Amino acid sequence: MSISAPRGRSGPRPVATVARVVEELTRGYLQAVDQALPGYVRSLYVVGSAALGAWQPGVSDVDTVIVTWRPASPDDLAQLAKIHAEMPRSPHFDGVYLEPALAQSWPTDRRPVPFVVNGEFRTDKPCGELTPVLWLTLQRYGIPVRGPAVAELGVRVDPEQLHRYNLDNLREYWQSSVATFPSELAGVAPDAVMDGKIVPWFVLGPARLHYTLAHGDIISKAAAGEYLARLFPEYADLAHRAVRWRAGQAERFTAADVVAAGNSVNAVADDAWRRFGN
Repeated sequence: MSISAPRGRSGPRPVATVARVVEELTRGYLQAVDQALPGYVRSLYVVGSAALGAWQPGVSDVDTVIVTWRPASPDDLAQLAKIHAEMPRSPHFDGVYLEPALAQSWPTDRRPVPFVVNGEFRTDKPCGELTPVLWLTLQRYGIPVRGPAVAELGVRVDPEQLHRYNLDNLREYWQSSVATFPSELAGVAPDAVMDGKIVPWFVLGPARLHYTLAHGDIISKAAAGEYLARLFPEYADLAHRAVRWRAGQAERFTAADVVAAGNSVNAVADDAWRRFGN
């Protein structure tokens, strides 16, 4: 996520309940896919913030794992692209498709599989969601919409793979991303208002990974804010503001806040490697 000027944000909208939003999206998707590709989708599970009880209107997407009865043919992929192009644009209906063989191995090598991110159906690149964190979320918190209970899936999470993924991700993605902040903010006034998404993204994401390394479990971004505040009290105010922004409250972030967010990423990552790197 690059640094940019402020953009408009859709705040909480008068949607009934999270359960209704998830039900409407998943039902609409299943109706469309069953009509276009009868017998293709075997099961569907909700993961992500909705499964963790932390879904936020106007901020969160609906994330899923979709298990199919067969590998996708070119015609199947064309139909899926059409279906996803016609899905509502907000919230996005995102997900990962697993053919039968992959639903036995639960891959973590980010291989190319059909997937949807930010509502866009992709088949032409590796799927970054194929990580031990996704399978841990599915294993412990996945909500079945179609198909057997999660416990019957045989989802496998290798503790060492989970440990290594979180450590490497902290360095390779999070610290690498904030390394560009000094050059991007050169000449920007400290009190300049920034895109509101930047600070919550960088403040809350790494704290979730640190928690998983420490406890072997998954927490929501809101809970990650509290965790960061306890772990590093000097970032408590920034963490609480980030959580309030995600909840739809009026929070504005400045260039100085972005600098602090970058510093928090390095603090969390360095602490994780010091504690868990061996």
